[in-house]
Amino acid sequence: MTGRAVSANRDTTLLQQLAEQVRRMALCRPLLIAVDGLNTYLSVFRNAFRTGLPRSKGQTGRMTLVEWPNIAIVQVIKSKQAGVLNIKRVIIQGQQAMIEQIIQATQGKGMINTAYIERLNATFRQRLACLFRRTRHLARHQMTLQTSMYILGCVYNFCDFHESLRLRLSVGWHGFRWVQRTPALAAHLTDHRWSLQELLTTKTPPPPWIKKQGRGRLPSRLLLRRARYGF
Repeated sequence: MTGRAVSANRDTTLLQQLAEQVRRMALCRPLLIAVDGLNTYLSVFRNAFRTGLPRSKGQTGRMTLVEWPNIAIVQVIKSKQAGVLNIKRVIIQGQQAMIEQIIQATQGKGMINTAYIERLNATFRQRLACLFRRTRHLARHQMTLQTSMYILGCVYNFCDFHESLRLRLSVGWHGFRWVQRTPALAAHLTDHRWSLQELLTTKTPPPPWIKKQGRGRLPSRLLLRRARYGF
């Protein structure tokens, strides 16, 4: 599954928004997070995947923050000296055995790398004209880019089959066949591949309204929503 956050600058606020999306999508299973040489990634993701333990009775001071045991964070640092590219791979959090197991399960083979996110960046640049390098199709407003990336991310997750997610299904004496899957299918969010028409016409109800304590008449927009959706 993909997440996205848009900002004019790659700062801490932007990275915190992205880390929060990854946290909400993370399941109770081992997860490998690979980042590049920007050290802000490390502090942001480590803070996102830590949980505070309640203090004991009578204990004062700040609560203890415990790292999630099934989260591994690695960093790939690239540098060039005298025309030679040097790549340094550092394990920030997690055990070597767990990292190798995740790589084996997701890639089959290989080493610590950021190839998946780079491939995703190439997909976004290929499909969204304003992300081309040296392009004339600029997004003049941040909302335009944010909305476009949201739609593109939905298409990527719900409408596109991914070769890396396909399953090998045995069919007896006839051998096997590949079962294609989208990221949404792999995450058990849907039971079929969505078409573009289905994606763009599906109506998503707003979140349930929670009545606040107080007196007075409800605003007209809440009365209209209650009449339409029943809450």
